[in-house]
Amino acid sequence: MTDSDSYLLGRTEAEAERLKRQIMTLAPDSREQLDRLGIRPGERVVDLGCGPGGVLHLLAERVGPGGSVLGLDRGHEFVALARRFVAERGLTQVEVREGDAYDTGLPKRSFDGAHMRLLLVNVPEPERVVREAVSLVRPGGWVASFEADYVPHCFDPPLPAWSRLLEAYTAHARAQGIDLSVGRRIHRLFRGAGVTDIRVDAIIHVFPAGHERRGFPRSLIANSRGKLVEGGFVARDDLERDLAALESHLSRPDVQVTSNLFFRLTGRLPD
Repeated sequence: MTDSDSYLLGRTEAEAERLKRQIMTLAPDSREQLDRLGIRPGERVVDLGCGPGGVLHLLAERVGPGGSVLGLDRGHEFVALARRFVAERGLTQVEVREGDAYDTGLPKRSFDGAHMRLLLVNVPEPERVVREAVSLVRPGGWVASFEADYVPHCFDPPLPAWSRLLEAYTAHARAQGIDLSVGRRIHRLFRGAGVTDIRVDAIIHVFPAGHERRGFPRSLIANSRGKLVEGGFVARDDLERDLAALESHLSRPDVQVTSNLFFRLTGRLPD
């Protein structure tokens, strides 16, 4: 996201596939958040860290053909996928560009609203991204952030292998300056950037057998396995052993899988 792209989960093909599945699985939660914003047809909005599609279609629905949506992402691979996603859906009001969420280069106060989803939990210095997003919004405009707190993610019966894997992943994130519990403090980040009328809610899910999101813990580790081993956070043999145990555990219908917390924030800029 800066001079060296520091997106925690990387930009591998496996990560792109996970994000494409996430577009649909998180859509209901994002729809609820966007509905309470009261986005009007004709608005001009920006989505920072849009990935291979994110919520571009949901924002396009709300601004209508007379509005515009600009999606930005640092990775050219994700930009190409997002452009395909937009083209396949005929979203002519959506444009996707390669850009840095820390320093977009976009005109200040030129958008009616700014949105980001699961961006801050994957990059260092989230306060810089928040300040940049807020600077792009006109007085009286809106901001929306959908962020994670990984700590509550758990299984019942519990699995020691998952505890070890999550500990290694957390250490890897911490070494990159990334806070896996940033969701719980986004209210402070936006308030510190001058946002008012802040509203936050938190949601958590229990995923039944067969639900796509049950596989998220495995994807989280598998998509980062190279960095975890190379960084010395876990030995390769230990990682593969624990990852196999995790996969077996997740396949059991009697295992309850509870998601991480998601914090959904909305706010306004002073007039």
